[in-house]
Amino acid sequence: MDVLFLGREGISLYQTLLASETARAALRFYQPSEVPYGVIVRMASLGSALSLVSELRWYMRRYVRTVLFEIGPEIYCTLALATEVYYGRQVRMHAPWLYRSLYVIKGGVFVGVVPLDPESDQDHCRIDDRDADRVYEVWRSETEESASDERSAEHTLSDGDTV
Repeated sequence: MDVLFLGREGISLYQTLLASETARAALRFYQPSEVPYGVIVRMASLGSALSLVSELRWYMRRYVRTVLFEIGPEIYCTLALATEVYYGRQVRMHAPWLYRSLYVIKGGVFVGVVPLDPESDQDHCRIDDRDADRVYEVWRSETEESASDERSAEHTLSDGDTV
């Protein structure tokens, strides 16, 4: 399972984490990979991923836009959904998932969130994949709004926007 930490704009998240003794200690058993828009850490389980995020909570508030957890091939989920699944054990994830968004990376920078209707799929949304470096399908909890992360809410793309 990969954990994707999307860094805030203008911050080299990888260098920032490695510059801190506390963050280095939390990451010492993992080999974080730098990507232009953040850091990817390979984890063994959802529980260990949530534990790492908890250890890095100070850095999360300061330097991270959002964190995503890989739950399947090319499918990620939000911190809120991962927490509900792991701690609540009431939520059973299944495809098709009703509460989804697309996180768009363009030019090595996170550019926004495209909410998906329950009936739509990634192939039929208004994103021009040729211009986007990466598009992540992200599942969210029922209680989250389509742009649930308050730090990325200003980056929610409307139907009229093109990426």
